[in-house]
Amino acid sequence: MADEDLDRETDDTTEAGAAAAPARATTARRNPFAELPEPPERGPAAYVAEFIGTFGLVFFICAIVTLYALPEVPAAQPGLPATQPFQDWSVIGLVHAFILFALIQALAVVSGAHFNPAVTVAMTGIRQIRPIDAAIYIAVQLIGAIAAAFVVKALFNNPNAAGTEDPTFGAVAIGKAAAGSTTVALGAEVIGTFFLMFAIVGVAVNPRAVSHWAGFAIGATLGAAVMIFGPVSGGGMNPARAFGPALAGEFGEGAGTWILIWVIGPLIGALLAAFVYFQMFILPGRKGDAGMEPVG
Repeated sequence: MADEDLDRETDDTTEAGAAAAPARATTARRNPFAELPEPPERGPAAYVAEFIGTFGLVFFICAIVTLYALPEVPAAQPGLPATQPFQDWSVIGLVHAFILFALIQALAVVSGAHFNPAVTVAMTGIRQIRPIDAAIYIAVQLIGAIAAAFVVKALFNNPNAAGTEDPTFGAVAIGKAAAGSTTVALGAEVIGTFFLMFAIVGVAVNPRAVSHWAGFAIGATLGAAVMIFGPVSGGGMNPARAFGPALAGEFGEGAGTWILIWVIGPLIGALLAAFVYFQMFILPGRKGDAGMEPVG
């Protein structure tokens, strides 16, 4: 009996100790992006809209840059420096703002109005478009940009329009404000694209945004960025906008430098802005599948 009582007391002590010690909670790490619904499929209408939108955007940009961003005038006498005509970046920036505003208002309901490979890559990263649709978007954006640049070349390939016998037709280049610094030009492209993408996610992706202002807000952001960064890096902030006139005119820089500034720079800026805004302002307050609606 003594042994049985001892065993019983030991069992009771063990059970009491187990009851007193709370069970350790096991929590799985939450992945908010995995909770988002699958983005909708895009069809031929969306692809055509991206081609038309990118064509229109690049055509207006390359045309206004060709007409208003004039090249240096050679020195009138030996020993004197070349002179740079006044370049009206306010007019150039406003054209960026107006044309993007119009295109967004017309085509956002069809394709989401990306018109920019950096925007499309960032939208893919935050699950707003399927990778296969994103690849088609980028392809038609590049085709539209190339077509637009060559149309500008066909129209304005004369000294009266472009101010020179050898125009660049809106090709981007490191400006004098960057003092020849690749780092400064790269920083301009990253910062400019960051705020462009930040505005896009804030007004067009955020389900709580006032979406009626999306076209104006995004267009105004692009226009303001071009007014500031045009003299620094050409104000590309869009690999397609940079690539089209580069083929029609000239690349201006070596291939490695060109890719770093006008391809990698906008991609970094757009991806950073999309993830920062999404993680800080959209995912924390998201409730259910209906809390996040994909753009387009």
